[in-house]
Amino acid sequence: MSKTKKKYYTVWKGHKRGIYDSWGECQKQIKGFEGAVYKSFASLEMATAALKGNPSDFMKRSTKKVYDKSAAFAMKLGENEIEWNSLSVDAACSGNPGILEYQGVDTKSGIRLFHLGPFPEGTVNIGEFLAIIHALAYLKKQNSDLPVYTDSMTALSWLRKKQINTKLVRCQKNEKLFQLVDRALFWLKNNSYSNKVIKWDTKQWGEIPADFGRK
Repeated sequence: MSKTKKKYYTVWKGHKRGIYDSWGECQKQIKGFEGAVYKSFASLEMATAALKGNPSDFMKRSTKKVYDKSAAFAMKLGENEIEWNSLSVDAACSGNPGILEYQGVDTKSGIRLFHLGPFPEGTVNIGEFLAIIHALAYLKKQNSDLPVYTDSMTALSWLRKKQINTKLVRCQKNEKLFQLVDRALFWLKNNSYSNKVIKWDTKQWGEIPADFGRK
């Protein structure tokens, strides 16, 4: 049985700024803190250096995973297979339901374009759906027709139907999240968009560039 690699968590914005050696300790600092900024690192040295730097410099996602394929596969894939000039979205949830956040990044550079959360209670599906609508609204404000990538079939289904289908019960703990859902559905039903929303092929391309990297 392989040993799980230890991670260190840098919290730039949270209840207490610092470095934490477990996800549980990191959660204590970000739970209920709106606009928390944090990231995991493979070593204490990396986490320490990150804490001294600008968070945005460490939120860039590498596309190396996609390029590190065999030459034969690269030829099969074709340079136009992935539309690099696009926006990718993803959500992360600690438990399901659990603490939820979502983000959108530039697919090619991995630079973060927006991030919301953590919310004290939510589901991955809700986060994925909100991320798509956020991306579409973000692009519409810029008069951009760039495509949007998501790795969630459920969120795509909700997008097509313009309604969600969740077992999560609305309550005081998740009220703020459901208010965002209400706003997203209202936007979706009252706005048109020309952007393609495309399913990211995780099996062939690896994790979506907006992935939070906690698997």
